[in-house]
Amino acid sequence: MTGPLRIGGGDGLVVEVAPLGARITSIQLLAPRAGVREVTRGIASDQEYLASSTYQGCTVGRVANRIAGGDLPLDGRRYPLATNDLGNTLHGGPDGFDRRTWDVVEHAARRVALALVSPDGDQGFPGTVRVRATFEVDGPVLRTSYDAETDAPTALSLASHPYFSLTESVADHRLRVVASSYLPVDATGVPTDIASVAGSAYDLREPARVDPAFDHCWLLDGTGFREVAELTGGGLSVTLATDQPGLQVYAGGGEVSGIALEPQGLPDAVHHPEWPSVVLRPGEQYRWRSEITVRPVTTRP
Repeated sequence: MTGPLRIGGGDGLVVEVAPLGARITSIQLLAPRAGVREVTRGIASDQEYLASSTYQGCTVGRVANRIAGGDLPLDGRRYPLATNDLGNTLHGGPDGFDRRTWDVVEHAARRVALALVSPDGDQGFPGTVRVRATFEVDGPVLRTSYDAETDAPTALSLASHPYFSLTESVADHRLRVVASSYLPVDATGVPTDIASVAGSAYDLREPARVDPAFDHCWLLDGTGFREVAELTGGGLSVTLATDQPGLQVYAGGGEVSGIALEPQGLPDAVHHPEWPSVVLRPGEQYRWRSEITVRPVTTRP
């Protein structure tokens, strides 16, 4: 196994990316006012990562989040998927993209690119999928992108899964999410419908304390690449921009003292044809983009 690859430096971010799971193991801010600050909860050791079940920093796929009952309906057929979470398929199944060692195809001072081939039938998903993950540092900004193609119709919805930790307690963070709606879930974490955030604990249109029970997806306002969230705490601010329709917010579940912000397609979209589709077909190009900016703030939340 290969150790993490370092990119960035100077007055900005230093990021470490491990080929196992195409995962971010560390994001540090180097800035005059902040000093050296680690802003994520990652696992540098491959062995420790494989022994965990927290998805810290990894790339998840083929489909991020949950597919109810491990059932993929596609073009008149039903594909049984490997299940690993209360009868559902979570983050692609028990041997998802986060458990694979990706090939390093580029490593420069501020950029690393990794590639993975997922064969037809992988965890039950049809089609051979080829994926490229790129991580690039530009001062205080980390840009992450996924590009993929398939040789047969399949479902594909990737996500990056870093846990941000700006202060010791999850509850001491404040979070703003640009979303008027969210997805309520059943007892197994599968979304049931789309509901307004108005008057609920899920209204984060203005900064609010993070509820340690959060494990929900917000349907983001707007389309295209836009700023969708800001997390503050400990004198730091993390802003997130993406081109994805949803943002899963997971407050660690008591296992990780951090907050995962995961841009993605809507979970279980394969069972909701009225939601944005996560189906990828031959000849189409899958694209996923995010931009994380870390800066000191003058006042603490």
